[in-house]
Amino acid sequence: MVISALYILGILAIGLWVGISHRKKAKGNAANQYFLAGKSLRWPAIGLALFATNISTVHLVSLAQSGFDTGLLNGNFEWMAAFTLILLALFFSPFYIRSGVATLPDFLEKRYDRQSRDWLVIISVVSAMIIHIAFSMLAGGIVLKTLFGVSMYTSVIAISMITAIYTIIGGLKAVVVTESIQTVVLVTGACIITVAAFNKIGGWSPMVQVLTDHNQLSKLSMLRPHDDPGGMPWYSVFLGYPVLGIWYWCADQTIVQRVLGAKDENHARVGPLFCGFIKILPVFIFVLPGLFAYALVQQGKLDISALKSIDATGKEIVNSKGIYTLMIAQLLPGGLIGILVAALLSGLMSQVSGALNSISTMASYDIYQRYRPGATDKELIRVGKIVAGIALLVSLAMLPLLNHYESIFNGLNDIIAHIAPPITCVFLLGVFWKKASAQSAKLTLWIGSALGAVVFAFNKLYPASILSKVPFMMMAFYLFCTCVVMQVIFSYCYPVQHNSTSSKLYWKSIWEPLQTPGWKGLGNYKLLSLLLLVIMGVLFWTFH
Repeated sequence: MVISALYILGILAIGLWVGISHRKKAKGNAANQYFLAGKSLRWPAIGLALFATNISTVHLVSLAQSGFDTGLLNGNFEWMAAFTLILLALFFSPFYIRSGVATLPDFLEKRYDRQSRDWLVIISVVSAMIIHIAFSMLAGGIVLKTLFGVSMYTSVIAISMITAIYTIIGGLKAVVVTESIQTVVLVTGACIITVAAFNKIGGWSPMVQVLTDHNQLSKLSMLRPHDDPGGMPWYSVFLGYPVLGIWYWCADQTIVQRVLGAKDENHARVGPLFCGFIKILPVFIFVLPGLFAYALVQQGKLDISALKSIDATGKEIVNSKGIYTLMIAQLLPGGLIGILVAALLSGLMSQVSGALNSISTMASYDIYQRYRPGATDKELIRVGKIVAGIALLVSLAMLPLLNHYESIFNGLNDIIAHIAPPITCVFLLGVFWKKASAQSAKLTLWIGSALGAVVFAFNKLYPASILSKVPFMMMAFYLFCTCVVMQVIFSYCYPVQHNSTSSKLYWKSIWEPLQTPGWKGLGNYKLLSLLLLVIMGVLFWTFH
């Protein structure tokens, strides 16, 4: 507990020092320095910050839970991310940097119209509060309650408030620097528990033997057949994930804001690719420990009696949400437990800080500045700080509602699957299709979002319906296809009328963004993209 407390105070001190000193030394636009770090970020910081903003306590807790329940299956979300990060590096990052936008809703207004921008702001703020903040706080609260017996809400509120202090005061520079530190701590902690579980079980071969003896060898497979009980067949991964991934990695302000703060186009390209290489790790250090835990239980080396309960029918069930913290408590000596808790807190704090910073940026640039176009930098920063504080309070209020999901990770992706399709559609067609019109984008966002909400609500109200049996990844794909058809039809019904700005905001061909030579040698974005593609192909083939 002492180690954890010292870590939190250390991060707070570093965040405040970095943020305040950066703004004192920086020259020029104060709002730009606060929200976009004065466009000074280099590729290592961008890559580490992207990873830290993505990986939260949700991942550590829920990926281990999924590893225990279904094996390596949910590792697809980690490895498929590498492909969308390549898309971000090759096609989206240079586009955003060249267009000079401060936010992604700002891009939508320049490419389409003001109504599209307003709608994306609403969706982005709501999704940041639910997906990036509330779910992370929920997972963090579960961990602290399981390990230390402290109230879930009390601990989460305290940690979130500390995170909010350095985020609101320090701006993006403080967020990125602290996220870089937190990434190292998080990965170190995850490696410790992985090694401990690996040694406890006796190595890879004993685990495989346990899976074979219990007819569970399929848990080692990433790509499953249609009738697999995991509910995510191989085709849903390749059809559905890109819909979720392109929105999350290429069109979500919370993630892309790190790229928008890049020093130049090369740093904006290489940063996401660096993150893509780091994304190889989670399968081995987040998902695999859960599979080790399953094998340890079968060997009688891990006691999960604390996770067992009796349901309404009198059947014994296991609440695997707590499997990760149970492993920490039983497999590690006291000194190392503090490091693991610090790693878990790193995930929580980095996720909350990144989301609050993006919310404050959109509130200032996309909402306040619209009604007060002459607003000073001081006003913009003040409004951003106030909105970030309000967003944190709203996220905390959502915790009881979100706690009803059996699997936090699946609950998270279930929500994304119904939010992402229209946004992915509008961004893809806007960037790659000249004829995508403003009216078509607006109607697709409105109708597509309403359709996603209706389907989501219907599935929750009628869980036994045929529609609810469709895997959420496939549902995302079907909704995306519907949105594409809608936007194409609307674009012909309401032909595009480009202005001097929008006429420059689409790629004339798929090869145009690849004409920039990039850095020479191993740092070349084309070489790195090819290398990452080859590595991911080999990994998927190995664990297919």
